[in-house]
Amino acid sequence: MKNIIMIMCLIFVGLSAQAQEAKNKNAKYSIDVNGNCEQCKKRIEKAAYSIAGVKSAVWSVETHQLSLILNEEKTSLSAVKKGIAKIGHDTEEEKATDDVYNNLHHCCQYERKK
Repeated sequence: MKNIIMIMCLIFVGLSAQAQEAKNKNAKYSIDVNGNCEQCKKRIEKAAYSIAGVKSAVWSVETHQLSLILNEEKTSLSAVKKGIAKIGHDTEEEKATDDVYNNLHHCCQYERKK
């Protein structure tokens, strides 16, 4: 009888630990993305939505904040930042290449931090 109770406790503890590692299907993030105008807004949001797992992406021209809702089972915040950098917009962790940045429309070329 003691063995059965011990086994049940171990199973319960094991299942509890696995449940805590589950990824969030509606993880909310807010990140800084450099840009200037409505054209930037469309480009940034389109780049974010092109990444599988992004459910919502709204960039504010005034605050430069990109508000995201993403499924962490399908993507990561890092993947979104890399996707945005590929189209010419810097985040704190990911920087666009100079070639991509220089190909942005002149009104979209924000002041880059070194």
